[in-house]
Formats: sequence, structure tokens, C-alpha cells
Amino acid sequence: MKLPRSYFNYISYLGTITALIAWFAIIFFIIQINFFNLENVYFDLYAYLVTPAFLVLGLILIPVGMYLKKRKIKKGIFLSDDKLLIINLKDPKTRNGILIFSVVTVFFIIFTIMGSYKAFHYTESLEFCGKLCHKVMEPEYIAYQHSPHARVKCAECHIGDGANFYVKSKISGMRQVYKYLLGTYPRPIETPIANLRPARETCEKCHWPQKFYTNKIRNEKYYLSDSANTEWDLIMKMRIGADHSSLGNTEGIHWHINPNVEIEYASDFKRQSIPWVKYKDKTTGKEYIFTDQDSANYPKPDSLKKLEHRIMDCMDCHNRPSHEYLAPSHYVNGLFAGKKISSSIPYLKIASMEALNDIYFTKDSAFLGISNQINDYYKKNYPDLFTKYQKQIQNAISQIQTEFSYNTFPEMKVRYTAYPRNIGHFEFKGCFRCHDDNHKTKEGKVISKDCNLCHTIVGIGTKDTIKYAPINGTLEFVHPVDIGEEWKTTNCTECHLNLF
Repeated sequence: MKLPRSYFNYISYLGTITALIAWFAIIFFIIQINFFNLENVYFDLYAYLVTPAFLVLGLILIPVGMYLKKRKIKKGIFLSDDKLLIINLKDPKTRNGILIFSVVTVFFIIFTIMGSYKAFHYTESLEFCGKLCHKVMEPEYIAYQHSPHARVKCAECHIGDGANFYVKSKISGMRQVYKYLLGTYPRPIETPIANLRPARETCEKCHWPQKFYTNKIRNEKYYLSDSANTEWDLIMKMRIGADHSSLGNTEGIHWHINPNVEIEYASDFKRQSIPWVKYKDKTTGKEYIFTDQDSANYPKPDSLKKLEHRIMDCMDCHNRPSHEYLAPSHYVNGLFAGKKISSSIPYLKIASMEALNDIYFTKDSAFLGISNQINDYYKKNYPDLFTKYQKQIQNAISQIQTEFSYNTFPEMKVRYTAYPRNIGHFEFKGCFRCHDDNHKTKEGKVISKDCNLCHTIVGIGTKDTIKYAPINGTLEFVHPVDIGEEWKTTNCTECHLNLF
């Protein structure tokens, strides 16, 4: 079998060599993945994305080289009697060329279909999303692995069904790859608020709106920064839904997404400042507009148009469902409650919090700083305690470092303050963005700040002094540290964002 004369040129040679190397590389990677169980994020990347791209490039170069040589032949640069491109099936060279081209094309199409299928699934995989750009996506990937949605694929929430959002996500991904290669990506990575698919098209695929729950008991354990690491229990009945499941979401927290109710609001880009809220009862058509009466936040018509207007859904409260970064006080309390560190070590809570409140710039310096600060705290202030509890203190340091690594990523400037959490109102305003007694209508209706709208306290106090409410009763909140009536007028976040 002889190849056409036009094939013999450097460009076609280069294309052939490139295609052959890519072809054998693909076969090599596929064998490694399927027969030797060596599948990993980089093998998949090269097998289904990188080497196929070089294969396509090589196959394109072959006809390009042939075309350019034919042009030279026509111009007389090469001796040739060819005047036009003639397909003569009686010519053995032409038949050989067509046969080779046809066979290669068939195999190329088959492997392209297979490769495209694998490439599609690979770009939807957890490894692609979380590990490929390891440094950039490490915070999101680790937080995701420790979230309630750890078995839900990234694409199921970030993309969902249908080609429209798939194409949008890949176009967005190309921009992200460009920024990654140039090192111009933001630190921390911005939350894609504007590009998120509506919760009704993602969240409600599993959390279907026809299924609602009644009240739920929540037991929170806090440990005070005193010598005894005193445990303070707060037991609440969370009013997620109505008192009886048959009433659905006509009451309680999930009333906000009642299908007969529409809540629209205007906010800043991060949705932390909400000066304007519109409530609409779909059954009666009645509407009420609530505006923040604070003179600094009162929305003027011109500024209101510039704000984002949005219909409230799940994500307005559950805004960190899979990528949550806990405050140090939160995860240290969890370590105490889970018996991973001992509350019998005097002053451990305050020693830990002083170490964790520092800002670190690398993970290594953070681990060293946490260890040094906790050890030094005891050595300088309580040397006898350090000697007595040295083994337990070292275990506590190790546990705290581990929790730190799950929630803080210094190289990416990620810590709990970088991403406000809208559930509750402890470190961030959350519910109080609207429920502040300051959003009012012209008629005087108010979005209430009454705590009992969302939860009632059924137990509060230390282990030895805890008080319980009677059935269907509630207790008034008692702050573990005596601050008088200040807790009634001051939002929790004003202290607890940076206080332990």
C-alpha cells in the first residue's frame, strides 16, 4: 500500500507522530486504569482529556500538511502533472489513501464516542472537582467530605439536570482554569451566589417540599472559658414546622417556603444586608412591603434598583449546606462534647481559644503556633497543671490541630469569617437580617424578633443547675455570663463573631 505523494511532508509527519504517540498513550492509560486499578485524578485527566486532544491535533495536522503540499505542487514548486484534486478509484494510490483514511476515521469516531462519554463523567466526578486544582479547591473539598452531603456528587447541586447549566458550568470552568494557570484566582474563592441554580431545581430533588417535619429537639453544649471548662447546656425545641405534620409548612421556620407564600427581598451582593422585603399571600393577593427603618439602611428608590432582588428559597438560610467552616469556639465545644478532649483539664478552653484566635498564614505555622501557645500557656501560668496533665494536653493539641485543618486554610485565606453562615444568629446576623423588629410596613406591621417564633427553650443551665420547662412551656434565655438585659437588645454576633 502506497500513500499519496502529498502525504510526504514535515507537517503530516509531525501530525502522524503526534497522533501515534497520543494513541499509544491513551491505550497505556486505559490499560492502567482498567486492568491494574491505578485510577486516579491525573490518570483520568490524561486518558480522557489531555491525550485525546493531542490525538485530534495530530489527525488534523495530517490533512493540513497534505493540503499545503498539494498547493505547492499546483504552483509548480514540486514537479507534478496534477492540475486538480481528482479522486480516481482506479488509481491504487487513491484507493490506498481512501482505505487508510476510512479505517482511521472509523476507529477515531468509535474511540471519540467512548472517550467523550468517559470525559463527560470524569468532569462530573468528585476527583475532578475537588482534587485536580488541589490547592485552590482544598478548602471546599475537605469541608464537603465532612458535610451531611458527602455522598452527593458536586455536579448534582452545582449543575443539576439538563444541558443548559452543564454548558454554563463548563464555560465558567474554562475561566476558572485560566485564572488558576495564571495564579489570579481570588483568595478565598468567592461563593458563586449569582450562578447557583435555583434550589427548587436542585435541593428539592431530594428535600422534596411535600415532606415536612414537625418540631425537633436540639441540644447544644457550650463550654465556658473558666478554670473548670464549665458545661452549659441549652436545649431548644426548634419550630421547623407546625406542631402536627398534617398542617405541613403553614407554621414554623419552613413557613418561609410555603407554596402559598412568596417572599421577595433586596440585598447586597453577599445577601447580608436586607433593607427591603416584600411578602405576598398568593391565596388572597395581599402584599406587604417591609423596609429597614434604620436611617443608615433605609432604602432609597435609586439605591433599591441597584440591589439584587430575589425570591426567597432554601439557600437564603441554608447557604453553607456542604462547605461550612466552623468557628473555633464551635469545634472546640464539639471536641469537649464528644469526649475527644478532656474538660477535666483546667483552663483548656481558654488556652485553646487564645491559640486559635491568632491569624496564621500557613498550615505548618498554624500547627506550630497552636502547639506552642497551648504549651506555653500552661508552662508560664500553671506549671503544676502542665506536669500533671501533660499527656492529655498533647492529645488535646493534636485533636485541635485536626479540627483546625478541617475548618481553616491559611494559604487560601479561608476561615469561618470568610463565609457568613445564615443558619441561626450566633456568629453572623442570619435570621436577624430581617427579624430585627426594625423592618416595618407603612401600616406598622413588623418582622418580629421574638425568639419563640423559631425556637423555645425547654432546658438551660449547667449540668448541676439545669432547669427544664413544663410540657408545651418555655423558659426565658439566661446568658451563662451575667450581662444583665444586654442580650435582649444586642445581637449575639456583635460579641460572638470574635469572642469565645
